[in-house]
Amino acid sequence: MSKEMWDQRFSEPNYAYGKQPNAFIKNMSERLPKDSKVGCFAEGEGRNGVYLAKMGHDVTILDQSDQGLNKALQLGKEEDVSIETVQGDLTKMEMEPEQFDAAVMVFGHVPKQDQSFLMEQMIRSVKPGGHVLFEVYSEHQLAYGTGGPKSAEMLYAPEDVLRWIKDYKCLHFYYGEAERNEGEKHNGLGHVIQGLIQK
Repeated sequence: MSKEMWDQRFSEPNYAYGKQPNAFIKNMSERLPKDSKVGCFAEGEGRNGVYLAKMGHDVTILDQSDQGLNKALQLGKEEDVSIETVQGDLTKMEMEPEQFDAAVMVFGHVPKQDQSFLMEQMIRSVKPGGHVLFEVYSEHQLAYGTGGPKSAEMLYAPEDVLRWIKDYKCLHFYYGEAERNEGEKHNGLGHVIQGLIQK
């Protein structure tokens, strides 16, 4: 999905996925050490990053959409927190190693050939002992029709995810149904893959 498409989606005054954090991130956020430096990948309009900043973390939001990042900054102002933003194509951007204590990604859907690179760069960006936390839609999500990409090419397979994280300590892994009600774009029962790993 192109930068132009995301800029168009995020140019609407409302927040496409709402202003509240993803339920999985909210539930798992207590696992992150206090005052962590957190990179939020493919973060769009900033709902998860702003939530983590409100918890006291030092948050950098990374996304390809300028419109999304502008709305993230606006949401940060509304919630009286400061966040950093980095604009770039995360399917091509090599991350500076060991810059974050934790990396977070929620529904960062990219083409299959780019998924391993995105995951590798998230892990690369985290210090040894740091955490990587993510939730994405699985390929089974197509049958649910409650949000996410309309092509299996943009969705994730559990065997791929397990292969990418096998060298690290897996603290949580889930493949199955989850109810998500997030703005206009994610509504109802869906099929997700979740993970929390320690580098």
